Amino acid sequence: MSSDLAIQVGRDALIMVMLVAAPMLGLGLLVGILVSIFQAITQIQEQTLSFVPKIMAVFVAVLLFGPWMLSLMVDYTREILLHLPTMIR
Repeated sequence: MSSDLAIQVGRDALIMVMLVAAPMLGLGLLVGILVSIFQAITQIQEQTLSFVPKIMAVFVAVLLFGPWMLSLMVDYTREILLHLPTMIR
């Protein structure tokens, strides 16, 4: 395997990780900001108030974006397995 190919495979893997994690992180961030604003307005400083909605938001993101994330991962895995014989040389 050449160094250029190794760098390309690593780059593609990092992009895949970012694409798969982005919906969950984005929705969790949005809910966290909204809960923080709500806590600042009402001056309620309960720890579970910020934790539980973010967990639920990430779960909803997995439910909504799960099929898309799975198809991305399957396509990437298929591409890696198809190019495996050329990588070994």
